[in-house]
Formats: sequence, structure tokens, C-alpha cells
Amino acid sequence: MKLAVVGATGLVGQEVLKVIKERQVDFDELLLVASQRSVGKEIIFNDKAYQVMGMEDAIAQKPDVAIFSAGGSTSLEWAPRFSDNGTIVIDNSSAWRMNPTHKLIVPEVNGELLRIDDRIIANPNCSTIQLVLALAPLHKKYKIKRLIISTYQSVTGTGKAAVEQLMNEREGKEHTKVYPHKIDMNVLPHIDIFMDNGYTKEEMKMVNETRKILQDDDIAITATAVRLPVMGGHSESLNVEFESDFDLEQVRTLLENAAGLIVQDDIKNNVYPMPLDAHGKDEVFVGRIRRDESQANTLNMWVVADNLRKGAATNAVQIAEYMTANNLVY
Repeated sequence: MKLAVVGATGLVGQEVLKVIKERQVDFDELLLVASQRSVGKEIIFNDKAYQVMGMEDAIAQKPDVAIFSAGGSTSLEWAPRFSDNGTIVIDNSSAWRMNPTHKLIVPEVNGELLRIDDRIIANPNCSTIQLVLALAPLHKKYKIKRLIISTYQSVTGTGKAAVEQLMNEREGKEHTKVYPHKIDMNVLPHIDIFMDNGYTKEEMKMVNETRKILQDDDIAITATAVRLPVMGGHSESLNVEFESDFDLEQVRTLLENAAGLIVQDDIKNNVYPMPLDAHGKDEVFVGRIRRDESQANTLNMWVVADNLRKGAATNAVQIAEYMTANNLVY
């Protein structure tokens, strides 16, 4: 297999390479691709030096799979060029997620939807991935009626420049501002741009993508997305109302048996998911599982994952693995 990583010099692209190495993804040739300003740079991977190439050169090489982590506008321009050449494109941007002709995939939840003619596959928003992984087994059993989401998201979700802003603020250095306000020692209820309805684009991504992945447009969903000066991953507080009542122990069992989930819920010993512990891991962690005593058929839980791993790089690599394992590559 000929594998391309597009956006290889970026934060997510670098994480993709880590995941490929850790999961020992089988490939015969690796193409590292980036924007024109990065062409010719050298990246060491598995003790081998690779020169970064441009888009046109990568297309000419006809990779079997290309994992894109280069932004929405780049994906809209270049993903069709790759796919028209026979490449399976797995895209980390928001460019194709809500396009009705393209699938939005979390392999453990809806990987069975993938077919051999899927040439551009959308990787969901980082916050959505961990959300649906925790919700899918419960939705299947009890059917979700309404969902209230509050997120507590790492600066790594914004990229390298945001991490630099945080660290420079912490050290009192001059810096370029990515956020409209200071982020260190602060909390910003503002992720992505504000829309006409008063919600941010990030919040509406979670609403729309969750419905698409769970294949249920009837779920009532509202979200508030918040940025924190945290590095390890994203956290989410979920309030889930089901159409039918549930048994709390059965809920725990469903979550414990779900692929990709780890339950950490031992409050007597102060065990619950935290970004610090999720950092660098591929699983999604669930805890603080309890009934909402103010409303019938309603559950509260706390969900944490490394947004650069399962929230981006790992999920994209898993899609590639699913396609190759199921002979969905030309």
C-alpha cells in the first residue's frame, strides 16, 4: 500500500505519523505532503528521512490512501483531485462532514456503512467522536430523546499557534494572539466563529454531526463549547434524556463492553476521567455516571479523550485500517 499523509508538518499530521508507527500500519511506501512553503523539508520517521513533497507530486504518485489534515479549504480544492485519481481520502477537516454524498465515520459506531466506492470519507469533529462513541450503545438500547452538551476543550484543538500563545502567556513572552482574549488562567466560551443563531460553529458541528452519525435527526441537541488552558484533551459533560427508562448498572455494562471505551467511575477513590490521564491514549474515558434526579429517564456522565488522538489522528488511521482490512481499496 502507498500511504500519503497530507499536512504532515502540522499538529494533527505529526500525530497521524505517531499513530501509524504505534499501530504498525502496514504500508510499502509513505508520502509526506504539505503546502508549498514546507516542500523540501526533512521529516524523520522510523529512523528514515523523508522529504516533504507538494500536492501535485503526491497526486502523480497515485497513493492508495491519503489522510488529510490540512484544513477545509485545502481539502475542498485537493481531495477531489486525489480521489479522481483513485485515492481514498480520509479528511480531518469539516469540509465534507455534512455533505450528504459523503460518509461521516467513527469505525466502532458506523464503520459498516463504508463501501469500496467511498473515495472521500469525512473524519468527524474531535468533540463529536468521543461523544458518539459514548452515546452509541446507549442510543441503541434506550433511544436518545434530548441531549445537552457542555464541552471543556484543550487549546491543542486550535493548533500549534494556540499552544504557543498559551505557553508564551504563561512565561510572560511576547506572542501572536490566536484567541481574542488571554487564554492562560482563563476560560473562553467561544470556539470557532459565532453564527446567526448565537451558537458557535463548533457547537453546531456537534449538533449536526451527532445526528448524522447516529442516523437520527429527531434527537433534540443543544451544546455549549468552551476553551480551557488545558493540553491533554477534551472533556464533556453530557445530560442525556432517553425515551425509555434505564437501569444504571446496565448502562455501566453497556459502556464497559463498548469498543474503544474505558469506564473510570470509582468516586470513593476519586477515580474519574481527566485530560491529564487521557493524554496520548486512543481510548475514550467515561465516568461520573449517575441519574439526573431532577428529570425522568435522564443520565449524566463525563466523557474525556485526547482530541489529537481518537479525536483526529487515531480515528482517521482506524478508518484507513478498516478500508484495507475489508478489501475496500482498489
